[in-house]
Amino acid sequence: MTEPELTTEERVLRMMKRTLTDIARDTAPEPGLRHPLSEGTIQGIRECLQLITSREQELAREYGRNTSARPRFIDEARDEVVVPLNINAMKEGLKKDSE
Repeated sequence: MTEPELTTEERVLRMMKRTLTDIARDTAPEPGLRHPLSEGTIQGIRECLQLITSREQELAREYGRNTSARPRFIDEARDEVVVPLNINAMKEGLKKDSE
């Protein structure tokens, strides 16, 4: 399944979110050290990320995109069952039936 084409606004929002989270990650201090960003700047980043997320959700609903998808752990139990198919055996069975 491929992701539907994103609008320019969605691409801008995605890039802004990625950049803000990269800044937060890159400036995170070691435990016990003072953060290089002011408390006001940190709060501003949080508020921007909240606004970006809200707008992304609005756009997703507007374009009929799924907003309930969540990441999963590899070992997390799945609801669906995968049934492996042996295509070669199926083809051989079809050949025998047509003879």
